[in-house]
Amino acid sequence: MIVADTNLVAYLLLEGENTAIAEQVLEEDSHWIAPLLWRSEFRNVLATYVRQDLLSLEEALDIQEAGEVLLAGREYSLTSEDVLRTAQRSGCAAYDCEFAVLAQKNEVSLVTSDRRVLDAFPEVAVHPRSFVARSR
Repeated sequence: MIVADTNLVAYLLLEGENTAIAEQVLEEDSHWIAPLLWRSEFRNVLATYVRQDLLSLEEALDIQEAGEVLLAGREYSLTSEDVLRTAQRSGCAAYDCEFAVLAQKNEVSLVTSDRRVLDAFPEVAVHPRSFVARSR
């Protein structure tokens, strides 16, 4: 089991230069979990793609649904206290801390490409390429 950040979900579901590594992460560990926040963050990514005419609204809705299927039953709500205390200690944004707190509570890796998160949470955060390399 891993905590997948929103960018990892996006890399998997939106074809691009990082799709292959996201697929490798999924191949190594298909049990992805995330805080409920991932939905709003992913909707924002999709809305940006729609505004930039990179996706139609119908395509965006289909991709959102695919993400929701991927994480069905594996979305978690976290306490404000845990998130805010972690944000205060780390200096990271509260929304990034939701992913880190979830990883810490479940004693699993947070797979992310976010350099600030990787630096702030070295005990749980791992880059997708490093995750795949250590799994092999």
